[in-house]
Amino acid sequence: MGDAIASAVQRGGWVYAYNAKGSQLCVIAAGDGMTGYTGSSVSIKKGNFVYVFDAKGRQTGVIPAGR
Repeated sequence: MGDAIASAVQRGGWVYAYNAKGSQLCVIAAGDGMTGYTGSSVSIKKGNFVYVFDAKGRQTGVIPAGR
């Protein structure tokens, strides 16, 4: 298994995810902004949808954004 996401930070147009040791796991285009993160995913709003990415920056899902 890969590293868990310990933190994710948006800086400008990019979201950076880090493990517990502070090593960068991935960089994801921020779209309209990061909506949150868990130990295994980062969520990014783009238009009317929220895209979910894993710790390697791979898209794993998409859901309609709430109002």
